[in-house]
Amino acid sequence: MPIDKSMNVLIVDDYKTMLRIIRNLLKQIEFHNVEEATDGADALAKLRTGHFGLVISDWNMAPMTGLQLLQEVRADARLGATPFIMITAESKTENVVAAKQAGVSNYIVKPFNAETLREKIEKVLGNA
Repeated sequence: MPIDKSMNVLIVDDYKTMLRIIRNLLKQIEFHNVEEATDGADALAKLRTGHFGLVISDWNMAPMTGLQLLQEVRADARLGATPFIMITAESKTENVVAAKQAGVSNYIVKPFNAETLREKIEKVLGNA
């Protein structure tokens, strides 16, 4: 089944440049309905009021980290099944384990390109 590229995608990062990079990569792979949040709390508010088919979040943010955001999403009955990709600059085993235990759908280690992002999205959305 082809991926619905018209779905709403929420990208979360406290670094504006990274938001722009991710948005551009998503555009390259034909995802155009992209909304941004600059921290976990902002993202959670948007998730609870909107409808998103995918969340792509940075791990390292303040005051709410990407891991805390993931835990909140998974604990929310309405949001719990939302596909969630975590972006991290570190591939430390304990981070990967913590993200997996929290229910992350997949994760990407920086730096990455449009092809890597496309592959991860396809895996997460079941079109691999």
